[in-house]
Parts: sequence; C-alpha cells; structure tokens
Amino acid sequence: MNGQPLFCVDRLRIQYPHGTTWAVDEVSFTLDKGEKLGLVGESGCGKSTIGRAVLGLLPKLTQIEGKIHFQGDSIFSLNSESLRKFRGEVVGLVFQDPMTRLDPLMTIGDHCLETLQAHRPQLSHKEAKNVAVQTLDKVKIPPNRWGQYPHEFSGGMRQRVAMALALLLNPKMIIADEPTTALDVTVAAEILQELTRLCEQEEMGLLLISHDLAMVGEYCDRLAVMNTGKIVEMGKMGDILHHPQHEYTKSLLKAALHVQEEEETINTDTWEAKKSNTQPILNVSNLKQYFTLEGNFIQQFFSKETEVIKAVDDVSFELHSGEILGLVGESGCGKSTLSRTILQLLKATSGTINFLGEDLTQLTEKEMRLKRRQLQMIFQDPHACLNPLMTVGQNIADPLFIHQLVTGESAKKEVFGMLERVKLTPVEDYYNRYPKALSGGQQQRVAIARALITKPKLVICDEPVSMLDASVQAQVLELMSELKDDFDLTYLFITHDLWVARFFCHRIAVMNQGKIVEINETENIFQSPEHSYTKKLLNAAPLLAI
Repeated sequence: MNGQPLFCVDRLRIQYPHGTTWAVDEVSFTLDKGEKLGLVGESGCGKSTIGRAVLGLLPKLTQIEGKIHFQGDSIFSLNSESLRKFRGEVVGLVFQDPMTRLDPLMTIGDHCLETLQAHRPQLSHKEAKNVAVQTLDKVKIPPNRWGQYPHEFSGGMRQRVAMALALLLNPKMIIADEPTTALDVTVAAEILQELTRLCEQEEMGLLLISHDLAMVGEYCDRLAVMNTGKIVEMGKMGDILHHPQHEYTKSLLKAALHVQEEEETINTDTWEAKKSNTQPILNVSNLKQYFTLEGNFIQQFFSKETEVIKAVDDVSFELHSGEILGLVGESGCGKSTLSRTILQLLKATSGTINFLGEDLTQLTEKEMRLKRRQLQMIFQDPHACLNPLMTVGQNIADPLFIHQLVTGESAKKEVFGMLERVKLTPVEDYYNRYPKALSGGQQQRVAIARALITKPKLVICDEPVSMLDASVQAQVLELMSELKDDFDLTYLFITHDLWVARFFCHRIAVMNQGKIVEINETENIFQSPEHSYTKKLLNAAPLLAI
C-alpha cells in the first residue's frame, strides 16, 4: 500500500509502576487501512497492555519508551481534550470484560446516548436514538431491551452492547481485546463478519487481540505472536499457520489443535458403564424462569399487557453421578439463568429441581445455604466470586470457613494443595497475592480452586475456560477431569465453545430461546445433529484447519 500506514508501533516498551520487568519489550508493527491484524499469546504476555497504551489508559507513573503513531501523528503528544476525541471517534476499544465499559446504574439506551451526546452534540435526541438503535441492531440487541440495565443481560449480551458502543462513532480503527470471549459461536461469527465488512467498506483497521487461534485465523490477514512481552513471530496468516518458525508458535498451534482433535476427546466408556448403575444426581423437571419487563409509569398506564421474557421455558433433563453434561447455545438463550435457578440464586417460576433426593425449590434459604457445600459454581467472570480486598489464599479458603470444614492452619494446607492442582506455582507466591495482580486466566484458575475446595458433588461450570488461552485451556480441562475422578464430581458444563464441549463432555444439551431443543451423546451431536439450530451452531464454529 502506498503512503504511510494507518497505525504504527515502533520499539514500544512498557513497565508498570513498581514492576521489575518490561510488560511490553521492543514491540514494533504496523497496520494499514482495511487491514486485520491478529495479536495472539498467552494471558499475561502483554497483549492487552498494548491496547491500553494506544488510548492512554495505562496507570500513572507507568514507564513508556518508543513511539505510537496514528496516520503519522504521535499519540503520546495528544493533550487531554484531543485524547478524549481520539477515543471513540478515531479508535474504538472493545474490552475483554464488558463491565469495564458499562455503568451498572445506566440503561443500555442511556449508555449509547451519552456516548453520542459527548462526541456529536449537534444530534437531536431522536437522531441520536436512531443511530443507537441501528448500531445495536448490528450486534443483535433488539429495541425492546433499550431501557434495561447491564445486570439484566447475560455476559454475552453485555459484550454485544460494548461492541455497539465501540462502533457508534464509526471509528477509523478498532482495537478488540478478546471481544468474543463471552460470546457464543453464532453471534461471535456475526459480529466478526460485521467487523470484517466494516474494515473493507470503511477502510477501517482492526487489531484483534485474542488467545483463540482458530478465530483469529479465520478473520485476520496477518498474525503477530507474542510471548513474555515480545513479538516472537509475525507474518501472513497462512504462512504462520502452515509453516510456524518459532517454538512458541508451534506450541500454541499444538495446544489449539489438541482440543479440536476427535481422537483426543475424553473417553466416555467408563462413564457409560457407571451410568447404567447409578441414579440421577440431578433431575430437572418442567423448569420455568419467566421475567416481566416493566416499562416506566406512562407505559404501564397506557398498556395493560406486560411483556414476559421466557428465559427458561419448560426445561427437563437428568444428570448422572460422574457425568459431564455440556450445555451450549447463544448468549441470552437462558443457559446462565438455568444454572442460577438450579442453585436457587433465582427462585423458579415453576417446576422441580431434585438434587440428591431433595427438591431444591422447596428448601428454605437456610437449608439451601447448607446444601451449597455440595453444589458449587464456577462463574464466567472470576470477579463474580473473588473479593479484591482478600488475598488469593483467603479467597480460596473462604468457603471452608463459611461451611465450618477446617481450622486456620489446616485451611492453609488445603489451599496450598489446591493451588498446586490448578497450576498456580510457586504456591507461596500466589497464596499472598491479590486478584488484581493476576492475569484474567490466572484469576479464573483461582475461581476454579475456590469452587472445588469444599469437594462438592455437583459443580456448575459457567464458561470456566473461556478466558484462558489455548495452551492453558486443555491443561485446565484435563485438571478438572482429574479432580472429577479424585473427588467423585459431576459437572454441568456451560460453554459457547463447541470444540471444548466435544473435548470435555459426555453428553451435550443444545439450548435455544429458553428451551432444550436437542440432547444426545457428544459424538451423535457432532456427527448426526437433528435440530436445525444445532446444525447452525456447528456451521458457525471456527475450525483451525492446518
């Protein structure tokens, strides 16, 4: 391409305050108009640090060397007002965690209007709303969700909102930091296709930061592989996927392919033999979870009908001791709501939840609290269960004290053992750290340790490995399989990653619009899907073809 590149990073070095090593070390790359560059590497390698440096979002006193230019102008020389306009109007950023962008006290509509009013004050309220509704429609957020708050959305739908906010001002470049971590395959494919189309149509640059090699391989033109703050390999996508030169790149590809390979999936023969001799540990029957959408006073006055969202709509299934049942479907289909209803964090509209011979819907709050020692959950976002004011050791030990299972010194021994099991070593170091000092993947491993520390009978896993890079993903899944055998665990495994479900689960239940539309043995789902929606999911799943 003639002329200067759209975006240029030149010998960038970044060291955080009180840090002893360079989080980003001598990184250089360019991005042209309409080009899509994938930046991949393990969590903690420095990928996200680059994205935050571009928009001036690093902490004060961070040491920065090198240059970042956009269309020939230095970003580091921008004053505060210019930098404010630069964010959004020139470069849009989509964070890994959508709640870093969303205010829990503002509706989705207000988020959009606030962004437009700050950057385009000449727009009337009606014009701004039209722009916002059209942008939300691009990411499949319907107009009837305009007045709702972030907590009323699933994790995946919150990420769609964050994506829409980044696209609102038609920026010249998008930095997408793990943008599809919380998204199901169909919505991820639609959003990435939309981003790809915008790149071509608007000559917009895309820097796609991810640990998902299959996704990056499908949508990017070039690939930069990052390890311990350095770019170790960079080139055209096809060249690197087919002829990787660096040992680290080869290890990433091997780990990604490991999860996809059919012959490597976890053996189901042992479970099949056990299943025939066991009673279901969990029996969900005709479960419903309906929510009422209440409008403002004027809407309620003129409308006698209330709109109902059927988040879980007459769902029934069994889960046997020692089984891993995968639950897949689009964000907003009711997967997480189903899990929270089973845990009685939400009271069911109707139906029964029989766990170890007791109907959980009939238990008092006190009885249910005692029952949760045997019924634990690993959340999609580790921040949902980790207290930022407590050390890693205190966070993991907390359930032991809540259920009065140990004394102080024996708790430390238990925690050390669990830290070793989830590969957070040296354990003495991690025991005394705080969650904010860990990468996203490391935080999720702490969350897994916390959930398993009480040795529950049933663990509900809500996207437990979605934030982990490929090399750690397989390790954690194999670890969870070992722990399942050691502690006689049963898993309800919620995921949007069909390859992870195939690798890990004995059976798969496919959920759509609040209903389970198909449930079968894992290989039957992949080899002979019956429902049209299941076929749609399989067609949308990115495959790393080498």
